[in-house]
Amino acid sequence: MKSSGLLERKTFASRVKSENVTAQERWLGYLIGPCGALLFNAVLATYLNVYYTDVLDLTHVWGGIFLTVLPIASKIIDAITNVLMGYVIDRTHTAQGKARPWLLLSAPLVAITGVLLFTVPRAGEAVQVIWVMLSYNLFYSFAFTIYNMSHNLMVPLSTRNTTQRGKLSVFNQIATIMMSGILVALVFPMVVLPMLGVNQGKWITVMSSLAILSFPLILLEYFFTKERVTEETAAAGGEEKDAPFLTKVRLAFTDRYMLLIYGYFLISTIGTVMKNLGLVYYCNYVLGTYNDGITQTMVSVIGGIPMGIGIFAVWPLANKFGKRNVTLAGFVLYAIGGIICWLNPTSMVQVLIGQFIKNIGGLPGSYVFMALFADTLDHLEWKSSLRCDGTAMSVYNIISVTMVGICTGIFNLMLAGAGYIAPSVDAAGQTVAAVQPQGVLDTITFAFVGLEVFTAILLVIVLKFLDVEKAIPLKQAEIKALREGTAAEPVDVKLTEKEKAAWEKERKDAAAFRVSIQRELKQ
Repeated sequence: MKSSGLLERKTFASRVKSENVTAQERWLGYLIGPCGALLFNAVLATYLNVYYTDVLDLTHVWGGIFLTVLPIASKIIDAITNVLMGYVIDRTHTAQGKARPWLLLSAPLVAITGVLLFTVPRAGEAVQVIWVMLSYNLFYSFAFTIYNMSHNLMVPLSTRNTTQRGKLSVFNQIATIMMSGILVALVFPMVVLPMLGVNQGKWITVMSSLAILSFPLILLEYFFTKERVTEETAAAGGEEKDAPFLTKVRLAFTDRYMLLIYGYFLISTIGTVMKNLGLVYYCNYVLGTYNDGITQTMVSVIGGIPMGIGIFAVWPLANKFGKRNVTLAGFVLYAIGGIICWLNPTSMVQVLIGQFIKNIGGLPGSYVFMALFADTLDHLEWKSSLRCDGTAMSVYNIISVTMVGICTGIFNLMLAGAGYIAPSVDAAGQTVAAVQPQGVLDTITFAFVGLEVFTAILLVIVLKFLDVEKAIPLKQAEIKALREGTAAEPVDVKLTEKEKAAWEKERKDAAAFRVSIQRELKQ
C-alpha cells in the first residue's frame, strides 16, 4: 500500500508533531483512545460466551459440539487473516505510517460488526447458528484483527526512547486493565447483569451501545499517535526495505528472544483466557449465587486494587531492577496467590486474599510486556537490518486469537461434558439459576483459579532466559550508525566482563548475519 493522496491531506494527519512523546499523546492516543475497542473486547471476553450459553441457550446445540467447534474453527480463519494483515502492514507506506492508517479503517468496522454479534434473530436453530458463525468471524477475523494488529504496533513504532516507550506501554495497558476493569468487573456484575438477566433485547441495547462507542475513540487514537520509528527511514531518504514475507517469518522464528516472547505470550494467554471464561460462572455457582450483584464485584475490587497502585509503582521498579526481573518476581507471587485461592475456593476471605496477592504479582507483566516486545523488535532489526513489525505482530496476534478460540472451545466442551445446566425464566419472567453438578463446579474452579498456578510457574522459567533489554541501548546506537553510515556513538551501559565478552561475540555474529541476509535479498 503506497502513500495515498487521501492520507496526505491535513485532515487525516497526526495531531502529534513533537519529536518526543508528549503528555497529550500519552493521555489521548494511548489511554483514552483505545478505551472504546478494548472495553468492548474485554466485555466480549467475559460475557459473549455467557450470552451464547445463557441467553441464546446454545450450550447443547449439536450435542454440545457447536460452541466447542465455533471458536476453534473460527480462529483458523482468524489466524490466516492475521498473517495477511501482518504482510500488508509491513508493505504499507503512507504519510501516516505503516500501521496507523489501518486504525482509521477499523473504526467503523469494529462498531458495525460488534452490533451484529448480538442482534441474533429469534428464529430457528439453523438461522441462529449461521448468524452466530458469520457475525463472530466478521468481528474477530476481520474487524478486530485490523484494529488489534495496528493498535498493538503503536508502542513499538512510537519511539526508540526506551523510557518514553515504557511509559507508553503503561498508559496503553491502563486502558485495558483499569478502564475495562471498571466496566467488566464492577459495573457489569453489580448493576448491568442483574438488570439484563436473560432478556435478549436488553443485551442488544447495552452491547450495541458499547460497540458504537468504540468508533469515535478509535479515531481519537488514530489522530493522537505517531510512528517515529517508521519516520526515521523516510527521514534517511527512502522507504523501509521490503523483504520477502517468508524471510521475515524465518527471522522471527529463528531468533531466541522472539521465540521466548512468543512462548511467554502463549502461556500467559492460555491462563488469562481460561480465567476470564471461568470468572462469571465461578462467581455465580462456586463462590456466590447467580447474578447476586456482589460476589464478582468483591472478587474484582479486591483483586483489582493492586492494578490501580501499579500505575505509579511498576515503571519505577522496572527502571531500577529491569523489566524482565520485576516481571519474573511478580509471577512467583502470582503462583502463590493462585495456590491460596485453590486451597479453599468457596471461602470468600481466602479467595480475596489470594486474588489480591495474584494481582500484585501480575502488575509487571500487565504493564511492561509491550515494552519488552518493543525491545525484541529492536534487537531483531539490529541483528538483520530489517524491521519485522507486521510479521512479528501477526504471529503474536495468531497466538492470541487461536488460544482464545481453543480455550473457549475446550471450556465449553468441559461444561457440556460435566452437565452444565443453563438458567431458565419462570412464569413471572424472573431468571432462575439451576443447581450445577459437582463436576461442573470443579471444572469452573480449575479454569478460574487452578490453571494459572501452573502457567505462572512456567512463565518464571521462560523469563529466566529473556534477558533482551540489557544491551538494547547499545543495539539502538548501532542501528542508528548503520542507517547513517557512521560510527556508533558511545553508550553508558554497565556490563560485567562476562557480559562484555558475550556482547562482542553477539556483535560479530550479528554482523555476519546481516551480510548473509543482504546477500540473500540480492539473489
